Amino acid sequence: MVVNKKKWYAVYTRPRWEKKVFGRLQESGIEVYCPFNKVRKKWSDRIKLVEEPLFKSYLFVRIAEEEQPAVRMASGVVNFVYWLGKPAIVRDKDIETIRKFLHEYENVQAVPLELTAGTKVKIRQGVFMDKEARVLRTQHKKIQVIIESIGYSLVAIVDKSNLAMI
Repeated sequence: MVVNKKKWYAVYTRPRWEKKVFGRLQESGIEVYCPFNKVRKKWSDRIKLVEEPLFKSYLFVRIAEEEQPAVRMASGVVNFVYWLGKPAIVRDKDIETIRKFLHEYENVQAVPLELTAGTKVKIRQGVFMDKEARVLRTQHKKIQVIIESIGYSLVAIVDKSNLAMI
């Protein structure tokens, strides 16, 4: 049985180089996806539907781990996006969701998630792994959460990267 070793990775590009890097990686035989958003632009004499990258300075490549140096060395690529010290792997179903969403809708906006006081989260690592909590306050990359499910209100400062929104 052959296991597909290729995974989707997020890549950070130079500002406004998404289309150039997309073309260069495609020419070198790398499977690449840059989600383009259809946006209506108005000039003084006309309105035109143009394609802009949905995620500024980001695109996705589907590669095997040993292909990472070739992507990293491509002109216009800054680096991979890292998560917990490793290049961030994007699930196939997330890429498919983006594709379907952009196929159905125009003028889509990508808005980063903000963890604010009162937001319910699930802790992904550490002693309280898989416990639900409520954000009390945010401090840069650290979030102060209240863990109520154990019969007490424990307040802990947790690294933002170890939380998932519920």
